[in-house]
Amino acid sequence: MANLLKKTLAFSVLVVFISCSSTKWSASGVDTDQMYADVAYLADDKLEGRTFGSKGETKAGDYIAKRFKTLGLKPMGENGTWFQSLTVKNPNPHSVDFAQKGDEGSKTDRNVIGYLDHGAPYTVVLGAHYDHLGYGEFGSLYVGPPAIHNGADDNASGVAMILELAQRLGNEKEFNYLIIAFTGEENGLWGSNYFCKNPTYDMSKVTAMINFDMVGRLHDNKLAINGTGTSPVWPRLIEESNVFDFKITSEETGIGPSDYTSFYLIDIPAIHFFTGAHEDYHKPSDDIQLINAQGMGMVADMVSKMIKMMDEKQKLVFSKTKDPDPSSTPSMEVTLGVLPDYLYDGNGMRIDGVREGKPAAIAGMLKGDIIIKLGDTEIKDIYVYMGALSKFHKGDKTTLVALRDGKEVEFNIQF
Repeated sequence: MANLLKKTLAFSVLVVFISCSSTKWSASGVDTDQMYADVAYLADDKLEGRTFGSKGETKAGDYIAKRFKTLGLKPMGENGTWFQSLTVKNPNPHSVDFAQKGDEGSKTDRNVIGYLDHGAPYTVVLGAHYDHLGYGEFGSLYVGPPAIHNGADDNASGVAMILELAQRLGNEKEFNYLIIAFTGEENGLWGSNYFCKNPTYDMSKVTAMINFDMVGRLHDNKLAINGTGTSPVWPRLIEESNVFDFKITSEETGIGPSDYTSFYLIDIPAIHFFTGAHEDYHKPSDDIQLINAQGMGMVADMVSKMIKMMDEKQKLVFSKTKDPDPSSTPSMEVTLGVLPDYLYDGNGMRIDGVREGKPAAIAGMLKGDIIIKLGDTEIKDIYVYMGALSKFHKGDKTTLVALRDGKEVEFNIQF
């Protein structure tokens, strides 16, 4: 997933839809062994972290194309192939320059695109990015010498999910399915951005896009779904398909740090599934042994049911959402060194991880602490926290109050 810490305001993640279903389902119909095997291949050291333009990502793309072919998909890339190449010249993710292959200083990689043609009037896009951070040259939260960042959860898990759904939707004739593994997401949504500007498919037929990014670490039955405001039908579909009584948090905005954003920006209803951040995010420790394949199967069951409930006779209505204003995003000179719990929906900001050597760790803060005051500012949520943090400079000292086991604890912070 593109850097969560830098895009927190665009991904404050999340609302609650309480399922009214009490039916207990089993994910036994899901091929969890194959999903685990797909994650294992993509997260193997031999692929060296699958960074954009690398040999490892080329191997990953070839693997995905072979899996598409095995599943009976048709190539929907360029010139009858599985691939759509994109070349990037400007490394700045906020103002990317798509260039010509071979241009000085450029890098090239590929989206992998397959199609299930059922002759239906409308098409559902299922997407996940397959790139990651390589040896941690950029975007890493790891402190230490260069090491392979395998990205088992981020986002081999999402690729395994779209492969599983392609398999099980092969006989579901209500929709056609465009299955896309995106490159360059970690660099700034490059692959999905390029595809939406240069589609290899008639996008007027697309009724919805469903994105998967970090869906391999389901814990405590908590699930995040973003983009729920991009169509008025999403809340009902989510509630009625929640057969596992997931504790769902969500955010209405169509803007966030993953590839659903690119589709929302071309007026396509787009939602995003996410099982939560963790201490291994953007670190070498995000590896295969921590993947919850059974949990992935539960998410696949929910999405399959949700698709079956969609109206195949008319396109989903698209809705603009109240999106973050980039001009109002606070500029941060300092960091506390914590990973927010994006599935927490209570008062304050709960910490899901603490980085060694950073102000929070030095002060003695721990995972699970809930920040309720920073300096003179009462912290109600992650938005207020970011605004409060933006007021501090390097060398400043302040106090922070957090709840730990229900009790207020004060910490002395030096940035």
